[in-house]
Amino acid sequence: MHDVLDPDSDRGRVYRLLVSHPHESAARLAARAGLSETDVRTVLEELADENVVVTTASEAADASWEAAPPTQVVEALLQRDDALRTALRQTGTELERLYRSARRDAGHYSALEVVEGPARMLAVSRQLQKAARQQIRVIDVPPYSGTADHYLTQETLQRERMAAGVVYRAIYHGSAFDDPIAWPNMARMIEAGEQARTLDDPPMKLAICDSDLAVVTLAADDHSGVMSLLIRPSSLFQALSNVFESLWRLAVPVSAAGIGTQIDARDRQILTLMASGATDDAIARHLGVGRRTVVRRVSSLLNRLGATTRFQAGVQAARRGWL
Repeated sequence: MHDVLDPDSDRGRVYRLLVSHPHESAARLAARAGLSETDVRTVLEELADENVVVTTASEAADASWEAAPPTQVVEALLQRDDALRTALRQTGTELERLYRSARRDAGHYSALEVVEGPARMLAVSRQLQKAARQQIRVIDVPPYSGTADHYLTQETLQRERMAAGVVYRAIYHGSAFDDPIAWPNMARMIEAGEQARTLDDPPMKLAICDSDLAVVTLAADDHSGVMSLLIRPSSLFQALSNVFESLWRLAVPVSAAGIGTQIDARDRQILTLMASGATDDAIARHLGVGRRTVVRRVSSLLNRLGATTRFQAGVQAARRGWL
C-alpha cells in the first residue's frame, strides 16, 4: 500500500491525479496518466478495495472516481506499520518463551535446538548454506564480531552457493555500511549478485535455508557472548519466515556503488526536489538546466542509491545523510 504515495508507480500516479482532479472518469485518468484504460480500471479497483478511492457507480461505464483524503491514507499506512511492529513483538515474545523453555529442557519443543560455542555456531552456518537448494534469507544486525579471515571464508562459500543457483537475500542494519571489516565483504557480495536491502533497526539476527531450517542468534543470558537457536519446520519457523518477508517489503534496496560517498550541491538539490514529488521538467525549470541534464543526473543518482523509484531514492538518500 506504500506505493500509493510513490509518484513513479502506476498506483501512485493514478491516486495523485485523483487528488488534483476530483470526480474523474477512468478514461480521462488513463489519458492524463499515459496508461491504458484497462490498466487504470485495474488500479482503481485495487485502490477501491483498500479504501484509497471511491466511485459513484462502479457498474457504469462513465462512472467518476474520487480520492480518499491523503491524511486518511497516510494514517492507514501508519496503522498498518504499527500492526506489523506488534506482530514482530509478539513473535519475539514467543521466541523468548521457547528459548527459555529450551534451555531448561530442549525436549520440551522438538522443533528447536540450542547451539552454543563459536565453532559449533560457525559449523551450523556453513551447514545451512551448503544444504540450500533455492535460497538463503538473512537478517544481519550488529555486533559484527567476525575477523577478516572469517568474512573471506564466508565470501568463498557464498560465491560457490550462488554459482550453484542459490539466491541470497539479505537485510542489513544501516550501521553495517560503517563497519570497516564487514562492509567490504558485503559490497563484493552485492556486486556478485546478492540481493541486498537496508532497514534502520531490524529486530533480530536471522538466517533461513529454503523452507527447512532457520537460525536465530541471540545474546546469552547467563554468560557473555551469543548462542543460536535452530528452528525446524513448525509454526515458529513459519512466523520467522513471515517476519523476514514483511521486513523485506519495508526495506530499501541497496547497491554497492556510492556507499559512504558524498554528493555535490546540485545533486542534493535534485534529490530534495525528487523527494518532494517534482517532475524532471519541474526540476529543470527550478534549477535552470536542460531536461536531459536532469534525466541523466536522476538516472545516475538512482543507480548510486540502488533504487528503482524516486520514492526509494529519497528514503535511501535520507538514511545516508544526503538530505
